[in-house]
This record gives sequence, structure tokens and C-alpha cells, in this order.
Amino acid sequence: MQAARSALPSRAPLSAMIRSLQIRNYALIESLEIRFSEGLTIITGETGAGKSILLGALGMIMGERADTKALYNDAEKCVVEGVFDISQYNLRPFFDANELDFDSELVIRREILPSGKSRAFVNDSPVNLKILEDLSDSLIDLHQQFDSLDINQVSFQLRMIDALAGNKDLLEKYQGHFRKYQSDTRKLAALEAENSQAAREIEFLQFQLDELEAANLAAGEQETLESEIAKLNNAEDIKRVTGEAFQGLSESDMAVLSQLTDMRNALQSLEKVSPEIGQLNERLSGMIVELQDLSGEFEKIAEETEYDPERIQEVEQRLDLIYRLQNKYGVQTTAELLALKEETEQRLHTFADLSDQIVELREQIQAEKNILQKLAAELRAKRQSVGPAFGEEVEKRLGQLSMKHAQLKVHFQELQEFTATGLDEVQFRFAANKGGKLQAIKDVASGGELSRLNLAAKSLIAGAISFPTLIFDEIDSGVSGDVALSVGKLLKALSLKHQVVSITHSPQIAAKADAHYFIYKKDREDRTVTHVRLLNPDERIRAIATMLSQSPPSDSAIENARELMAG
Repeated sequence: MQAARSALPSRAPLSAMIRSLQIRNYALIESLEIRFSEGLTIITGETGAGKSILLGALGMIMGERADTKALYNDAEKCVVEGVFDISQYNLRPFFDANELDFDSELVIRREILPSGKSRAFVNDSPVNLKILEDLSDSLIDLHQQFDSLDINQVSFQLRMIDALAGNKDLLEKYQGHFRKYQSDTRKLAALEAENSQAAREIEFLQFQLDELEAANLAAGEQETLESEIAKLNNAEDIKRVTGEAFQGLSESDMAVLSQLTDMRNALQSLEKVSPEIGQLNERLSGMIVELQDLSGEFEKIAEETEYDPERIQEVEQRLDLIYRLQNKYGVQTTAELLALKEETEQRLHTFADLSDQIVELREQIQAEKNILQKLAAELRAKRQSVGPAFGEEVEKRLGQLSMKHAQLKVHFQELQEFTATGLDEVQFRFAANKGGKLQAIKDVASGGELSRLNLAAKSLIAGAISFPTLIFDEIDSGVSGDVALSVGKLLKALSLKHQVVSITHSPQIAAKADAHYFIYKKDREDRTVTHVRLLNPDERIRAIATMLSQSPPSDSAIENARELMAG
């Protein structure tokens, strides 16, 4: 059953607002829709009617895990859909970062299939639960007893103090310089690492170049030396064999040249008789000349060749150097070693000395630190100027909420290192009872005390800070009468600046509603079904009167309800 739609109170647009929540096939809910007021929406109902079910459904679109046990009809899928107005909220960067289509009207849908599979959608684009959780943190601030409420968080405590101190522009200025400081610090570390690496690289390359230059290599040197060492190692054989060749050709008793010369002389006498012999003798004369030349070469080699152990050692040492360099640098020829030397020289020229850049950047960083120090001091002064008054005002409001002896003090501690918010750590220290020791809120506050602390603090700074939609679940637990009335007034004051939804049993709180929904159950033949109805003014009076007395309410209860709503 869908809630009746009526005109809701109109007011200035809020930063982030839930317009409606539709639920189908979830727990005891077959189908219902709630359209929320821009101000204070109150939800009341019978015990066990399903108010907690609404929070469970809301949790689903906030990224909580889903369970098929939540299906009303396990043969159909469950759908929970929330529609939000985010026109005044700076969420476009989030959508761009996650590649989602942006629109001022945001639709978040969560589905649980009968198979157990869960799906989530943002503006009809499928997303994972982490994206959904991150997004919903900006849309809904859900307050339930014993949850980890944000007033526990020192980061949020500092945010509240900054809001009261009017530090927005000053903090933005500080953070701009802080981002530059961080960027330059990272850049300096990178430059110093690069310079250190470059120094090591230069040292290695210079050593390599020095080694190659000291070798004083020449093109083709290896081949020449290898040829020379081969000759030197075979000098005795060369001298012997070439000497024997010379002797055989020119000097022995049976010298070849002597025999050939005699043969040529004998043939000359026959040249006139036989032209053919003349031709042959001419060829023999040529051979004699060639053999005479060969004999001379053999003689020269034999005379010049000597076994030289000193030269052998020199050549071997030189070749050993060449082979060692080739092995060290993974090449095979002298030409490759010479190419490596040239390449090393070129690489050394490409390295730039970063020392000047490092000095300049260090000076920039010091200048940024000086600015940050000054701005941080200004932030601290403004924070400390509002801290005491903030604590006193929260204590006053807690007194109105039946916590007359509660104390809240703002403790400041100066930090040694810059952070994104300055050089301060701010911590609220709290004691609920008279004479109690002031301690961190998370260590001493109960669930009910946390809820009231949140309400007191947030109502105090409502005009100074941007909140998402605030949802309070039974913040009235354990209070009644005038205290509940004070809670209602604070919720109402908070709703003038932020959208507020409160699930309550208190008539004093319900009387402050801009929109009042009533949750109830109806029994069918086969099961019980939860419904919700937006109450009109007369129905509101009767519902509040019933909360004050009984059903049906008495005339005095109805009159009392009218007075509460008018107050």
C-alpha cells in the first residue's frame, strides 16, 4: 500500500535531501512509499509494526549486506529505491571519479533476487557496495543508539569547532598551501632520490669510460695481435722451413735455381732450330725469375724471424686485456668495445646535475612552511576563542535533555607535524555525572548519552555546517515530559537548516513534525503486512493524543495534543 500523497511544507532547499523511499517485497512490507518533508519527518506507530524494518531497508541503499531471508515473497525480487535531491551538494566530482552519470535528482536502487544475488544501481548504472557506501555517507547521517556516532570522531569534533569559528575561508587557504607543501615535499624526495641514483649511475659510467679509455684500443687491433702471436709462437718452425726453402732454391749443391739455369742455357742453342723450344725456354726463364724472387723472400723471412719471448709476453698481455674487457661487457670484438666507449660518453653527457633544483625546491618548501605556520597559528587562535563557549552551550542544552550535570570541555593539543587541518588536535572530553572525570567521549558516553550529545551539538551548529539528511532512531529513549519536549524543540530547530527524520514514541517530539507518518500492521488470512500512512492534521492530533493516553484517546488528551502541536 502506498502512502497518500499530500502537499508537504515548503522551505529553502537543503544541502542533501531524501525525497522518497520505496520498498517492495521486504520483510513484512509488500509495497509502500514514504515521501519525506524537507524539514522534520516524524515516524510513529504500533510496537512491532515495522519501524525498524524501515531502517533495515534504508541500510540496504546505504550499502549494507542483503539477505534473501528479508524477502516478503521468496519467489519475487525485493526492491528498495531512494530518491535524493543533490542539486545543492557538491557530489559531481564523486560521480566523475566513479564514471557515473550525474543528475540533480539521484536514484539509488537495491535489489535482492530470489536466487540470493544482490544488485545495486546509481542512476540506473550498476555499482558495487563500496561505491554505494561511500556515496550514502554523504547523503544520510543515521543515528542509532550504540552505533559509532560521528561526535566520537576527533576529525568531526574539529570540523564543528572550525564551523563555529568561521574558519572556512582560512582553512581553505591553509589547505591550498598544505597541498602545495605536500606536493613539493614529494617532489623533493623524488628529486633527491633521482639525484642520488644519478650520482651512482654517473660513478659507474665514469669508471667504465675510464677503463675503456685507459685500454687505448684501436680498430682492428685484436686481429693484428692474434696474427702476430701466432707467428711469434711458431717462429722457430718459420725460420727453419723458410731457411730450408731458400737453401733448396739457391744455396745447396743441388739448388733448384742452379739446375734450371743450366737447363735454360742448354735449351738456348736449340731455339733457332725449333721455335717451339724457344717459346718453352722463354717460359722457363720466367719461372727462374719467379723462383729467384721467392728465394729472396724466403731468405728475408728466415733472417728476420727470431723467437722473442718478451714480445710474446707483451702481445699476450694485450690480448688478455682485450678478452677480459669483452667478457666483462658482454661483447665479442674490439669494434664493439669502441662502440660501447662512445655510447658511455654520450650517456654521461645526458645526466644533469639536479643540485640547483633541489636547493631551489628546499627554499620553496621552507617558504610554504613559514606560511603554514602562520595560518595554523591563526586557525588555533580562532578555534580556542570558541571552544569554551561551545562546551558551555552544549552543557546548557544537555541540561534541557535531563543531563543537568553533564560536562563537555574542548581540549586542544598542538601537533609537531602539519596536517590537512593545521597543527591542532581537538578532542571533546565528556563526563555525564557530577564530579565525573572528563574523558574522551568514546570511552565514557552510553548510547543514549551519545544520541543526546549529537543532538545538542548539531542543533547548536546547524547553521554553520553542512550535514546530510539526519535520521534519529528513538533518540527519546528513556526520556519523557519536559525533556522529550526539549528534544522535540531541538529537532525542530535542527530541521530549519537540515532535513531531519526521527522515529519516535514520544508525543512531544511527534508534535513538532512537518510530516507525520504512521506505521501499522494488518493481518491477512495468511500473514501480517506492514503499511504506512501520511497523517492529515486531524489524524495527527488523534495519533498524538493516543500516544499521550490510550486508544481511543480521551477528550483531555486530544486537547493536550492540540496544545503540543501549537506550541
